[in-house]
Amino acid sequence: MAGLTVPGAAIRGIASAVPKATQSVEDLARVFGAEEAEKIAQGTGVRVRRVGRAGLCCSDLCFAACDSLLKGLAWERGSIDALLFVSHSFDYPLPATSCILQHRLGLSQACAAFDVALGCSGYIYGLWIGAGLIAGGCKRVLLLAGEMASRMASPMDRSTVPLFGDAGTATALESAAQSRMHFELGTDGGGYRHLIIPAGTSTARVPHSAQTLARTVQADANTRSDEDLFMNGAEVFAFTLRQVPPLLSAVLKRAQWEKEDVDRFFLHQANQFILVHLARRMGLPLEKVPIVLENYGNTSSASIPLAMTHCAREMLASRKLKLVLAGFGVGLSWGACAVELGPIVAPALEEVP
Repeated sequence: MAGLTVPGAAIRGIASAVPKATQSVEDLARVFGAEEAEKIAQGTGVRVRRVGRAGLCCSDLCFAACDSLLKGLAWERGSIDALLFVSHSFDYPLPATSCILQHRLGLSQACAAFDVALGCSGYIYGLWIGAGLIAGGCKRVLLLAGEMASRMASPMDRSTVPLFGDAGTATALESAAQSRMHFELGTDGGGYRHLIIPAGTSTARVPHSAQTLARTVQADANTRSDEDLFMNGAEVFAFTLRQVPPLLSAVLKRAQWEKEDVDRFFLHQANQFILVHLARRMGLPLEKVPIVLENYGNTSSASIPLAMTHCAREMLASRKLKLVLAGFGVGLSWGACAVELGPIVAPALEEVP
């Protein structure tokens, strides 16, 4: 596990945006039956998901969040040195979506912009990269993280479609001499098959074809194609229990904090069962491990900042907090950050039609 402390970078604001359209347990009941839909909801903790209609992209959600955040911060658009877009939901195979966002947000042509293709752990990796850019000389960096995760799942796959929702977020980082951000990061690419879209574009290992697009009943009795998201839930759960407790212990040790020192543990919103299990295994009070899945679903790289702005917005805007953030999943990949922040700008949630 790679651990490091990055000096000189502070989080100044966080904003989130979601599609206005929703899908609920009642919508699932029309596909899977009422009894099965309710059983799934009780297991995952998801009762309502935000789902973008056709034509809405992840970049639209991130733009809405970032535009609101920049207005709240009153930052000059020309003062941004770099923009990172962390997602698997790109506008086009090329160019980089970050370039489109740089232009759309009215940022300077002197602003560096690039994409980072990571999912569940992506927000932590984005913070690490952004903090590193500031340590290297940048003054202000924007981290945009989001996913249109609902579109990756087959509508007939009960193991994925009831879980995933769409969201976009923006986080503003700025040079600050006295600040420190502590990170622990790791990867186990040997488990890549457990959370994967096996086929797709013309450049993929398995290119798009009529065969990869055909939805059929699979060995797990779910209906999907090779261009739909596959998740081996048992393996992902085992991975989480194996890697996340030592990850949290390591980042606490690096920050020289005790569990009791932390105001909140914002964990990737994988599903309710996993989060409750992790909290109990680590001996953490459930009130310190917020769960917001009920309202949004699993939103991949957006889930941590979305959880922060949903349930701690007033705290973030009013006082200093000690937080531990942790993402884990697709890759397989994991990361955690211990950070002291606040007060910060935290605009109200943006709902995008």
